[in-house]
Formats: sequence, structure tokens, C-alpha cells
Amino acid sequence: MKTRENYNDIYLFITVAETGSFTQAANRLDIAQSNVSRAVSALEERLGVRLLVRTTRKIALTQAGEMLYLRAKNAFERIDNSLNLIDNWRETPSGVVRITAAQYVIDKALLPKLVGFPERYPDIRIELLSENRFINIIDEHFDAGVRLGSDIADGMIALKLDDEMQMATVASPDYLAQHGIPKTPQDLAGHSCIAYQLQTGGIYAWEFQDDKANTYRHKPQGQWVFSDDYLAITAALNGWGMACVPLNMVQEYLKNNRLIRVLSEYNKSLPALYLYYPHRNTTPAFRAVLEWLKTGSGE
Repeated sequence: MKTRENYNDIYLFITVAETGSFTQAANRLDIAQSNVSRAVSALEERLGVRLLVRTTRKIALTQAGEMLYLRAKNAFERIDNSLNLIDNWRETPSGVVRITAAQYVIDKALLPKLVGFPERYPDIRIELLSENRFINIIDEHFDAGVRLGSDIADGMIALKLDDEMQMATVASPDYLAQHGIPKTPQDLAGHSCIAYQLQTGGIYAWEFQDDKANTYRHKPQGQWVFSDDYLAITAALNGWGMACVPLNMVQEYLKNNRLIRVLSEYNKSLPALYLYYPHRNTTPAFRAVLEWLKTGSGE
């Protein structure tokens, strides 16, 4: 395999060609004149052609030197332009930021915090992709994901998005009129409870706690199983059973009495939600998103 050329020597040659002098090239580059001369001579020896005609009064390009100068100069200019684009990209963030989260997290925790972001950073495209399963954000090329604090893997950096998640046990008025209102978590055994299937395939067990810190877990055994809280809420609205979902997802339904909350004194809160990502070597676009989520303005 051919050895890669020493591009420093080519750059020194270009500078000599532009200035017409080893001395002036050395002055421009702030290096010794002897270093410039040796580098160009070494380049000629490796290429097996003479690039410069040296006289006591001036330096001129040979035909081969003229060809190399023009093509190499254009190549270096393209590299400089690319580096300038990187500088601009760093100073004015642009690109794609991909975040995976459950749909209700996108609705309740991310979108409200990102209001105004598109106007401030019009060159950043944010992909908020709804996903209920636990995925490897590195393998699936996401910049970040959102999980409960208790579910974040070791080695991840985490940004808290909100406080503990309040849960609510709810049912429609028609369902409660027909089946009665549970007074304690143990009463749920006699009710049709809508199940939520976890990413692992198991069923989420509803957690309750009394005023003496006694805990009770109820695993729904009802007819309906979903892997999305919105579908569980729809089922509850239809009177198909009771659901245990994040409180902020059903507040409007509670206000207009389409759903009734029960066992509120027993519902436990879940750990807070965190945005997590694998390392601190992040893109400028993702850093802009992080700062916005931290401050609400990116300032």
C-alpha cells in the first residue's frame, strides 16, 4: 500500500510558490528558512520530479510544479472552507437531535419545555420518537432518551426533567355506578383493572401506601392489556375498567367528571423523569437542547 504523502511538505511548497522565495515563505510561516528548503527538496525526491527551478535571483515553477501547485492549492482551500463551516456550525448550532421517549413523556415533559426552541434555533431539527420499550440509545443512534430515575443505566449522564410522577387510579362514573367505589387497595381484587404491559413483557403492578407506610401492590388481572397509557385512559373513559396512570394525563377528564379518581390517599408517586445520554462529548445542536431544557431559554 502506498505511503500517505506528508501534506506539511506540500503546504510549504505552496507557500514557496506563492511568495517566490524560501526566505519569504519561512517568514510567513515563522519557521527557519533551512526547514522550508529541506522540506521542498525532500518532496521533490519522493516524487522523483523537480518542482522548482532555483536561481540566484528567483525561484520559478517547473511544469510539474505548476500542476501540483494549482491542484494542491485548490485542495487546501477546500479543506479551509470545510473547517470554516465547522466553526460556523459550532457557533450557530445546526443538525439533527434524536430523542426517544414514551408518548406521554413527549407530551407532558418535553414539548412544554421546548416551546420557543424552534424559533431560537431554526437550523436544528428535533426528532422526538415515541417508544415504550427500553432501547439502547447508542446502538439505535439516539442522542438521548427519557426514563424514570430508577431505570437509568450506570454510566449515563442524567438531567432531571420534573419532580416525582404522581399516579392516579381512575374510572368512569358509569363504571363506578355499576361496580361500586373501592375504599382500599385490597378492594381492587373485585374490579376490572386495565393492565399496562411493561417493555420487558411483564405487567405493571399498581403501588399503594397507607398513612402508616404499609405498601400494597396490585397486579391487574382484567380483560384489557395495553402498552400505552393513552389507550388505557381511552378504555377507562369507555367504562371498560379502572386505570392507574400519571395524574397529569387525566386532569382535564377529572375536571369535567368524565373520570373519577379513587384511592387518592393511597397512590404512590413514581421516581422523577430524567433525560439521559451517554457522554459529555455531545454535538453543539444537542448541547443547545440540553441548555434549553435546563433553563427554558438556552441562556
